[in-house]
Amino acid sequence: MECRPGCAACCIAPSISSPLPGLPDGKPAGEPCLHLDQKLGCRLFGQPERPRVCSEFTPSAENCGVCREEALERLSLWEKLTAL
Repeated sequence: MECRPGCAACCIAPSISSPLPGLPDGKPAGEPCLHLDQKLGCRLFGQPERPRVCSEFTPSAENCGVCREEALERLSLWEKLTAL
C-alpha cells in the first residue's frame, strides 16, 4: 500500500519520542508534526534527519484502514493502547 496523499495520520495521531529538528523532545500524540507542509506532506521525507520511527512506518490496510479518518482513528487507538 502506498501513502494516501493528504492523509498524514501517521504524522498526527502517534507520539514521536525521538528528537526531530525543532522538536528536541519529540512530538506529542494528536498534534500535527511541525514538518508537515500545507498539502500534509512531510518536508523531512528522504532527509537524513527524518526520525527512524517515521522512515520505518509502513502504510497498510491494517494501519491505515480505507480512508484518512479511519487511519486517524486506528493510529490514535493504538497510541492509547500502547501509552505508558
